[in-house]
Amino acid sequence: MKAIFTAAALSLTVFSGTALADFSVNVGAISVQPNDSSSHLDVVESVAGLPAGSTSVKVNNNTQLGLTFDYKFENNWAVQLIAATPFTHKMSGDGALDGLKIGKTKHLPPTLLAQYHFDIGSDNIQPFVGLGVNYTNFFNTEADQQLVTTLVALGAANNGDAVTIKLKNSWGLAAQAGVNVKFSENLGLHLMISKMDIDTDAQVRVQGNTIQQVDVNIDPFVAMIGLRWTL
Repeated sequence: MKAIFTAAALSLTVFSGTALADFSVNVGAISVQPNDSSSHLDVVESVAGLPAGSTSVKVNNNTQLGLTFDYKFENNWAVQLIAATPFTHKMSGDGALDGLKIGKTKHLPPTLLAQYHFDIGSDNIQPFVGLGVNYTNFFNTEADQQLVTTLVALGAANNGDAVTIKLKNSWGLAAQAGVNVKFSENLGLHLMISKMDIDTDAQVRVQGNTIQQVDVNIDPFVAMIGLRWTL
C-alpha cells in the first residue's frame, strides 16, 4: 500500500509545476462486485466423499464510501488514486457446498491509474479511460462458525481447535472508463467503472496448520457515482 501512495505523491510532485494542472476530489458510493472463480476444495471433497471438482468458493458484493483524487496535468492526461472505506466480503461455498458460510474478510484496494480524457468539444462533459495498478490488502479475516462445525463433523478439526483463514495480499492491473460532468466551475458529477485483477490464496488453518488451500480469483468490477469538486 505504501508503494501506491508513494507513486501518487511522486506523480503529483512531477507535475506540480505544470500551469494547466488542476486537482479534483470525488466523493460518493463505490461498489465492488466480484466476477469470482476459484480452484476446488480438494481436501474437503476427499474427506467428505464428494465428487472431485464439485466445490468452489464465491464472494459477495459490497458497497462503501468512495474517495478518489484526480490530478489533471495536461489537456488530455491525468492521474487518479482510488480509495474507500474498508470493504467487507462474505465468503461461502459453491457447487456441492452451496450455502456453506466459510468466513468474512475486509480489504482496502488502493488503485493508481493514468487517465486519458477525450476532447469531444465540450468543457462540461469529459469521457475518459484509464490504466493502472491495484494493490489489495486483506485484513480482519475470520472463519465462520458454520465452517468450524463442518470441519469438526468431518473429523478435520476437534472441538476447541482454533480455525482461522489467511488471505494473501494481491497486486494486479486495473482498467477504467468513465465520464466527468461539469455543473459549475467547481462542482460536477463523477461516474466510472473499473475492472481490477485481484487474486488471492486462501488458506484454512486448524491450530496453525494449513489443511486446505484454494486459489480465489475475485477480479471485480468496481463502479462509482459521486460528486466532484475541482479546486
